[in-house]
Amino acid sequence: QIVNRYPRVARYSEQLTADLHVRNRATKKDTMPTVGVKAELLFKRLEQRYTEDEFQDLCFAFGLELDDVTSEKEMKEKMSQGKAVEGASEEVIYKIDIPANRYDLLCLEGIARALRIFLGKDAGPNYTLVEPVQRQKLIVQPETQAVRPFVVGAVLRGVTLDQDSYDSFIDLQEKLHTNICRKRSLVAIGTHDLDTITGPFVYGADKPQDITFRPLRASEDREWRADELMEDYKKDLQLKHYLRILENKPRYPIIRDSKGVVLSMPPIINGHHSKITLKTKNIFIECTATDLTKAKIVLNTMVCMFSEYCEAPFTVEPVDVVNADGSVVTYPDLSVRHEMVDTKLLCTRIGIDCWAPKLAEMLTKMHLPAEVFTEKLLRVTIPPTRSDVIHACDIWEDAAIGYGYNNIVRVDPTVSTYGIQQPVNQLSDALRLVIAEAGYSEALTFALCSRKDAFENLRRVDDGKTVATIKNSETEEFQIVRVNLLSGLLKTIAENKAMPLPIKVFEVSDVVELDPSSETGAVNKRRVSALIYARSPCFEEIQGLFDYLMKQLGVPRVARTADAESKKAGYYVVESQDPAFFGELGAADVICYGKRIGVFGVVHPEVLKNFEIPYPCGALEFDLSPFVRASE
Repeated sequence: QIVNRYPRVARYSEQLTADLHVRNRATKKDTMPTVGVKAELLFKRLEQRYTEDEFQDLCFAFGLELDDVTSEKEMKEKMSQGKAVEGASEEVIYKIDIPANRYDLLCLEGIARALRIFLGKDAGPNYTLVEPVQRQKLIVQPETQAVRPFVVGAVLRGVTLDQDSYDSFIDLQEKLHTNICRKRSLVAIGTHDLDTITGPFVYGADKPQDITFRPLRASEDREWRADELMEDYKKDLQLKHYLRILENKPRYPIIRDSKGVVLSMPPIINGHHSKITLKTKNIFIECTATDLTKAKIVLNTMVCMFSEYCEAPFTVEPVDVVNADGSVVTYPDLSVRHEMVDTKLLCTRIGIDCWAPKLAEMLTKMHLPAEVFTEKLLRVTIPPTRSDVIHACDIWEDAAIGYGYNNIVRVDPTVSTYGIQQPVNQLSDALRLVIAEAGYSEALTFALCSRKDAFENLRRVDDGKTVATIKNSETEEFQIVRVNLLSGLLKTIAENKAMPLPIKVFEVSDVVELDPSSETGAVNKRRVSALIYARSPCFEEIQGLFDYLMKQLGVPRVARTADAESKKAGYYVVESQDPAFFGELGAADVICYGKRIGVFGVVHPEVLKNFEIPYPCGALEFDLSPFVRASE
């Protein structure tokens, strides 16, 4: 029995879950961004050719990963399911996985610059603000505060672009939009040919029917009203994902020049009038945002990466932003900052023995110029491109990469101890194996859910005292931390109802409930839930599973009429009043060790209707905590 053995249980075979494809309407989990660069262009910038293995080793040494080696032709053939593609280039493309917080490595220019510094071929550039004859101004109107309150800007002067650098310029914007900009919800980038527009520029917010301009992309080349555009872009595979940001807003943000020419309607589309071409020499960059800090990072990344193409490399012209309150702020801020690093602590954290000058050299080749300040301190300079460095541990990490992970000597721990699983996790793993062997497939559902799914759809009442609520939730799907596992399993069935019947799923995971007596104000509770979806209610089968689990847990069933002491030694069931279950067809509350721990039975038809499930379901859910405490 589990309580006597608690075996270390390896995850059961993938075959047990291969028959169920757990899908959900929510977005996919965030992954590391991948940047595709042409191998020849990269080698040219590095002034050295590499074999695939050699370049993979270089990437590893720098803390990156070469994900794939492909070509434009090969990628298009995969997209066309193996059909021949004409006119596609066979030039080798390296696809490199980039750490999610290294925005300076999201383009060819940034990768090549960082690798040249790492290889000792270059010192890091000094990014400089140069004063123009007359600064451009960006005037913010009060109406923007209710939509996208922030805007920043800069100018790149005397730029020379070829097709490759132009493509990289556009691709970096898309990478930033996907990454730090959170699909343009936090920041949206607009780039414009400065020679086609006239400052000062005005950032305002107008009613959709009052905005008319010719956009970069539309089904027809003519002037459109903003509300017409929003309707038209519902058919656009790329832009339709951003429409939700402005949907149902009474006013849309808009940027115009002094002559009323529309530059952009952020975060949806730029205007056609000021579009960038290969002939563009002067570029005006604006970033509108709901998060000013991220807007500054995005602007710095854009100008630092592409100022190398300016007539005077790595120079940027500032822009004055006149805020709605009349204050004037100059962007971008390309100043560096300095951090003092304890060399002894750095070596201890990494596990190396290294003297200060060598540490300074290691950090410098990671584009964190460092110098020996005292015998025990390094003075490290953080350039404007390294927004990822926010704590001393970020500097330690770069020092470890500079030293070389493979050069760090493995040592045995200096303390005599060992780690074991927490009892609740050990018991959970054992139960997972037992339920899987009973023919159920494990589902892993989201820890966050909507308030409607947790209560209204289950016919349960929200007392307002048990739920941990997400502040300023951006989506209805994720409003609260789940208080039950049943709603997640029902959504799983709803997404897989086309699969052959019966479908048997389970989950062993945590729910969260408010608890004022705890240190954090909330507690995690480990729950077990299982569900059968079939053409009949399956009450007997779900009860059989529950009784089997109790037997495996070593908890005897006692008679409902037994004396009080006997009842505390085992479990018994009583008629359930849980509105999520259909009592007339069978539903029971489980009383164990004198307390209610869960419920099993037939799911109520209204609940099934709420989750759009056509056939009956039998389900159980109970708290695992009493059995963990009992075993201890």
